[in-house]
Amino acid sequence: MVLRIEKNIKIEDLRHHPTEVIEKLQTLLAAGAVAHEDPHRDSFYEIESNGRVYYICVSPVTGKVLLLGTWLASQASSSQAA
Repeated sequence: MVLRIEKNIKIEDLRHHPTEVIEKLQTLLAAGAVAHEDPHRDSFYEIESNGRVYYICVSPVTGKVLLLGTWLASQASSSQAA
């Protein structure tokens, strides 16, 4: 599915990621990012771009995006969030 959040994207960073990571996620969401729904959790998604995976939750009430974790796609098999 394509996940697109156009106006005033509010991203709450729960793990204090670098500013450039947040900015890249904002750009992806504004443009429309291919997102994979988490089959175990409603409103949770993985977005992959340029070898980086972003794990987010989009609040169905407020529309706020929570960045829960990010990692390099090559690390996905080891399940380590950076």
